Amino acid sequence: VYMQVVSSTVDSEEFPTGFALNQNYPNPFNPTTTIPFTIVSPQHVSLDIYTVDGKFIENLYNKFTSTGYYNITWNATDLPSGVYVIKLTTDKGFTIKKLTLLK
Repeated sequence: VYMQVVSSTVDSEEFPTGFALNQNYPNPFNPTTTIPFTIVSPQHVSLDIYTVDGKFIENLYNKFTSTGYYNITWNATDLPSGVYVIKLTTDKGFTIKKLTLLK
């Protein structure tokens, strides 16, 4: 798994107002995609991939994270085409998005 984490400094006009998992891009993808997310306050963050039937595939990110905007690049070369679910879990709750791998 190749991961690229990018956090940008935010000024007061662009300060995040909540945690968010944005839609990956491109979607559908083959074989890499970028998964953007936002963290509003310093907290533990986990980003996991599952099949649509709930089978755990892999953890992409799992650590204490500062406020900011982030991007994770996921390489799914070894996985078959299909719909997958990404789950962002923070101290404040969780959110999910679907993503499609087309080979």
